[in-house]
Amino acid sequence: MEMFHFDHFDFLGVSGKYGSTKGFQFEDHAKEEKRNHLITNNDDEWEASRGIGSFYPGAPGSNQVHCNTADGVIFSKLHQEQQLKQLSGFACFNDLYFDMEIPPFQSCEEAIKKLVDDVAFEGSEPNDAKKERPYAGSLQILKNYRKSQKLSTDAILKLAAQNFIRSSSEGTSSEFFVLNHPYASSFVGLGEEDIKGVQLVQYLLASAELVGKKQFERAGKLLLECDKLSSNQGNAIERLVYYFSGALHERIDRETGTVTPKGLGKMQSLDMLDTMSGITPDIIAMQKSIPFSQVSQFAGAQGILDHVADATKIHIVDLEIRTGMQYTILMQALATRSQNPLEYLKVTAIGTKSKVKIEETGRRLASFARAWNLKFSLNIVMVADIMDLNENLFEIYADEAVAVWVEYYLTFMIRRQDILESLMNVVKAINPRVMIVTEVEGNHNSPVFVTRFIEALFYYGAFYDSLEDCLKHDSKNRMFVESVYFSQAIRNIVATEGEERTIRHVAVNVWKAFFARFGMVQVELSMSSMYQANLLLKNFDCGSSCTLAMDGKGLIIGWKGTPIHSLSAWKFR
Repeated sequence: MEMFHFDHFDFLGVSGKYGSTKGFQFEDHAKEEKRNHLITNNDDEWEASRGIGSFYPGAPGSNQVHCNTADGVIFSKLHQEQQLKQLSGFACFNDLYFDMEIPPFQSCEEAIKKLVDDVAFEGSEPNDAKKERPYAGSLQILKNYRKSQKLSTDAILKLAAQNFIRSSSEGTSSEFFVLNHPYASSFVGLGEEDIKGVQLVQYLLASAELVGKKQFERAGKLLLECDKLSSNQGNAIERLVYYFSGALHERIDRETGTVTPKGLGKMQSLDMLDTMSGITPDIIAMQKSIPFSQVSQFAGAQGILDHVADATKIHIVDLEIRTGMQYTILMQALATRSQNPLEYLKVTAIGTKSKVKIEETGRRLASFARAWNLKFSLNIVMVADIMDLNENLFEIYADEAVAVWVEYYLTFMIRRQDILESLMNVVKAINPRVMIVTEVEGNHNSPVFVTRFIEALFYYGAFYDSLEDCLKHDSKNRMFVESVYFSQAIRNIVATEGEERTIRHVAVNVWKAFFARFGMVQVELSMSSMYQANLLLKNFDCGSSCTLAMDGKGLIIGWKGTPIHSLSAWKFR
């Protein structure tokens, strides 16, 4: 199996040298020299476009549910089972889990307790996690972080959650939270900023529980405290609480039919899929500094190559091509492979809007392909509705090796099961060699508001932590990403219900159950894909905080142990 390899790599200003790959050598040194020159070219238009991947803030997932100790992850298998049952719009799973009941209202305390049910302590494997009282987990966090004198965002969230549980169990009124703990002396070493952060998150959790109980007046008073202590220009916790507090304000407005400056009056409305297709400085900054998208795209490209290694005519169907950066990676790999010279690469891009943007992407990719002497074509299939899509629109020939590439698209279809089923029937009809899927690894589709809130809070806590670590010297782009992309996602998950709630992330295990209905099985990502992902991380200053883990046959990309995205490969039996 051949693996693509860059001796020198310069990607949006992130450069470095990769070590040799055993068993792989460039056959054509002229091509190698050309490649190095091309990757470091200064063409302004392509410099902007090639670095824009499909970025989308995601969520924690599978049965690995967000809260982390320094070396461990808190697990909740019950949440995974509930997720499979609770998919509103995924009625197909009712047949698989018909014996489970959708739970009644859960308090914030109950939701958190489920998330901290199994604690993986230092030196233990996730499946062998020692079960102890949540307070012991707090002590473990303090033990691990005391030397640094500053807690991570995740640690603050976890301490606040466990302190909230204790305060609630003792009957402490939400309005009179104080920073207490069964081992109060353990907090002596905390700095003022961390203490403030723990208390701020406690206020937010209490507010969410009151909103869940529809006690809006009491919730509003606590949210005013959150507003006083949080800021969109503060540290990661202050920014996180700022946007979640705004989402709770909006939910109260929606439920009470009012419009306030911090709720509906502040709401922005964006088409997330369309926004993600743009070439903007903030997304370029994300690509340069945070490894998530590049890791998934390099590993995904390798996944495609593994399944078309013997093909000279390659046809890829892309459900959401956006800026097409992933194909620059694939083209370079195909141009430098030592066997089966490529006759042509054809991409069919499917769209329901923004045809002009897809055409622009096609022109940039065609220019890139010419520089590599590759025969390339981009066919655009525009449909008014995905339900109108059919396999006859793709112009697939018998001697083509067909693959499907899906990046952060299926999650937007979850609320419409009919669309998903129709789409999967089309994919089945073209019978690709492989379907590469990159998705948010999350559990944000619970019909229980408080459960969904807690899941989202811990996930976005990890994402805000990554921005603080990786974009600390780029406040302008950081604020734009947080205030536009993250804020939109948080408000949609927290404040809306029904058809308006379009962001419904689910974990890869849920997708596995869904794909199985159409005869699809997961195929293992090769070690070459993992190799690419690991090598890429070495080019990022914060790469050591980006965690990679094999979850069965797929790859989970996370931040300090919290799952962010999943990459998986599928084929029909």
